[in-house]
Amino acid sequence: MTRQPQPLPRVMLEPLVRAALLEDLGRGGDLTTEAVVSAQQATEAFLVARAAGTLAGLDAAALAFQIMDPAVTAEPLKADGEALAPGDSVLRLTGPARAILSAERVALNLVCHLSGIATATAELVAAVRPHPVHVTCTRKTTPGLRALEKYAVRAGGGANHRLGLDDAILIKDNHIALAGGVVEAVTRARARAGHLVKVEVEVDRLDQLEEALGAGPDAVLLDNMRPEQLREAVRIVAGRAVTEASGGITRETIAQVAASGVDVISAGWLTHSAPSLDIGLDVLTG
Repeated sequence: MTRQPQPLPRVMLEPLVRAALLEDLGRGGDLTTEAVVSAQQATEAFLVARAAGTLAGLDAAALAFQIMDPAVTAEPLKADGEALAPGDSVLRLTGPARAILSAERVALNLVCHLSGIATATAELVAAVRPHPVHVTCTRKTTPGLRALEKYAVRAGGGANHRLGLDDAILIKDNHIALAGGVVEAVTRARARAGHLVKVEVEVDRLDQLEEALGAGPDAVLLDNMRPEQLREAVRIVAGRAVTEASGGITRETIAQVAASGVDVISAGWLTHSAPSLDIGLDVLTG
């Protein structure tokens, strides 16, 4: 099934891609390409999938080539969210050969990393398809790349948890310890939060869950609970709050977790540890 997320606007993409290009070009530019390739040489090239997966980050990859030289034409041949087979071409490039080679690594770093996230997400989403549950990421993202990585999760058919510290309240174990208890922590949060701000509280024991529910959170994060504990937690909550399972989620365990009846399953490794999808650049002789 094709998943086509709303594209990120260029105003968000461009600073990230420019920073990556500047990091790679350093102080002297691409010494190898400038020495070996003529400034007048043009070429045609393709980004090609070497492995099966789900595409994400194509706009960022295309932008890397176009920022390097506006004379480069980048023609998408696939869309983010589409399934890829080995040998599929995803982007056709024409224009100055120097620019295409100089932007190659940045473009591939982005599209391979983001496609890896989308691929891993799509696998988890497929594993829980019989159940009415949402698969989400967390804030465990690469510094500076959160918008792109969370976009890649959406391209894989997943959903996003809070985007940052400022769009929801998530009370974790350290907050509870410093507040003196879960009820006190939730009470303080409720007093501070605006009417549109959701409050979620993390619990790792069923007795703590009963206590937390008494404070009236919008959601409860059931941390590192076994499937049988999750089923009991869902029974206890009985629809009074959104239930989220987190911790120890793998491709092998997620179906059991989903069968417990939780509303949301979050997995931090989707953004911090998903393996890159192998995509390469094939240049035709200019």
